[in-house]
Amino acid sequence: MSGALDASATPAARERCRFAPSPSGPAHAGTLLAGLLAWLDARSLGAHLRLRLEDGDPARCTPARAAQMREALAWLGLDWDAESVQSERRAAHEAALDALAAAGLLYPCACSRTDLRRAALPAADGGWAYPGTCRARELPTGGWREAREALRLRLPDGRVEPLDEGGLDLAQQPRLAMGDPVLCRRDGAIAYHLAVVVDDADERITRVVRGRDLAPSTAIHVVLQRALGVSTPRYRHHLLLLEERGAKLAKLHGAVAWLALRERYAPEALCGWLACAAGLQTAPAPVRAADLVAGFAWPRVATRDRVVRWTGRELLLVAP
Repeated sequence: MSGALDASATPAARERCRFAPSPSGPAHAGTLLAGLLAWLDARSLGAHLRLRLEDGDPARCTPARAAQMREALAWLGLDWDAESVQSERRAAHEAALDALAAAGLLYPCACSRTDLRRAALPAADGGWAYPGTCRARELPTGGWREAREALRLRLPDGRVEPLDEGGLDLAQQPRLAMGDPVLCRRDGAIAYHLAVVVDDADERITRVVRGRDLAPSTAIHVVLQRALGVSTPRYRHHLLLLEERGAKLAKLHGAVAWLALRERYAPEALCGWLACAAGLQTAPAPVRAADLVAGFAWPRVATRDRVVRWTGRELLLVAP
């Protein structure tokens, strides 16, 4: 890893921001809202803005889906100062695993998702916390590369208190709230927690704007940043678009894909709808993304999640 820029030590330096979607499926309204808010934040600050395609899941992330993600964001009117693809950064991720292994922080784990469900320890992110079944195991004699199982991080005991610019409480005892996270999957794929921390550090990201669904992961990211000796960016977590059942609007939950939205909306019309959903407009009047920059400020952005219904012809915001 290259050295990370310490945001707190250089207040006058140009901010470095990123939007990091996963091209594991088509972009949808939730993806586009997250991209719009990250873009407006960076452009209103005059910051450097990078698009990072987090294609760490080789089974679901394909070049075709990555190309479609780029196309969807460009269609909405979003542009970038640089772009990176996570799967091309394997050497940096492996170097981080080397450092963590040398510090005695990695161990192999044979537990399955079924095992976690049986343990029935609720996690802060809505999943199941790892109970520590394999925590006492050591890496193979030849090192982590010889492991044929997932690799987990030994989290320290104690409380971590990251700061969120919007006032969201990110304080957590990550070992109790989430359990030791997987950093490298059984199939060799680098897991999200490690990749995002390494990439943010190497790309000298000073500011992270992302959805509130990722807030429970922040304490783990801070632990990893400290273990790897890199700086912690400033965080802001924003509202989500939800299905009527209460789940986050997501590819796996049948969210309407961008291509279907494009058949019903011009880009300015969908941008206006997203701006209304975020509280930046009182009505979904058509607007270009670029025209929202001058008036953008986080106090204007809604803090409550919004429930969305797709009628087959249009997106509707469901009143709380």
